[in-house]
Amino acid sequence: MAQQFPPPGQPQPGYGYPPPPQPKKTSAGKIVGFGCLGVVGLFVLLAIVGALLGDSGDATAEKKPTPPPASAPAKAAEPAASSAVPEKKAAVAVAAKKASFKKTLLAQGDAYTSVSVTVTNNSSKPINVNPLYFAITDTNGTKHTSELGVDEDQIATVELAPGENVTGAVTGKGSWTAKSVTYTDGLIGKSVRADVS
Repeated sequence: MAQQFPPPGQPQPGYGYPPPPQPKKTSAGKIVGFGCLGVVGLFVLLAIVGALLGDSGDATAEKKPTPPPASAPAKAAEPAASSAVPEKKAAVAVAAKKASFKKTLLAQGDAYTSVSVTVTNNSSKPINVNPLYFAITDTNGTKHTSELGVDEDQIATVELAPGENVTGAVTGKGSWTAKSVTYTDGLIGKSVRADVS
């Protein structure tokens, strides 16, 4: 019996080439989903930073002294000696006063509120000052974050050596009346609040 061979150019039965792979489909839904996930992640990060600024902004740099214990009446009899001791300065002093808004090219409109802030380093270590380290509280109790690059006199990003100070504007979006300014050393460090005069 003679063997039958397939016509030339065709594979033998059972020894054929595998079918070509299906082309991969990119789903527009996946791309949009990952894009939305990135935006949501950014908002969550901003909310966390805002919460940290809000929580630490309520503390003040100066601590109230604790009253002397009841078992120490001898110290109460020495008021003249304690008045000779100089009062200790706060490690970081902040002063704030009203200022007029000086618009830059980055400002969108004129609805901004600026406060002139002076930060003085009374500590023995350098401190960092950055416009992002400030929050302004208005007379309604609402906190406003600092808007970058919208005021010509914006406070500089600097490192203050002991004894140095810097003055500049801190600006929030919207028109409102500023009540106080809070400086936080390094976004999550110690906070110092100053009333706006």
